[in-house]
Amino acid sequence: MPKHVRKGDQVIVNAGRDKGRTGQVLRVLPGADRVVVQGVNVRTRKQRPNQANPQGGLVHKEMPIHLSNVQPVVDGKPTRVRFQTKKNGAKVRIASRGGSQLGPELKKAGKKK
Repeated sequence: MPKHVRKGDQVIVNAGRDKGRTGQVLRVLPGADRVVVQGVNVRTRKQRPNQANPQGGLVHKEMPIHLSNVQPVVDGKPTRVRFQTKKNGAKVRIASRGGSQLGPELKKAGKKK
């Protein structure tokens, strides 16, 4: 099943403790159907001293949330996503709100072998 969000997309959280917050997608975890969104679902972890962080201490880290709990943002409002194949064979994501294209083409139009 195609995913409606990709790395770098601006999304809004529509369920859970962080409902209504917006942020940029930092990572997509396709095997687990989860995404990591900047500034959303932040947890505090204790970090032991190591070479990178000699002091150790508390580290704030964004944790993954389920893919179904986010939607792309267009003009500050959430939108659903449609997939469309152009005449040249390229596959693109289209925002249902306004009909604008979201991000670059997913599948490039190429030569048939």
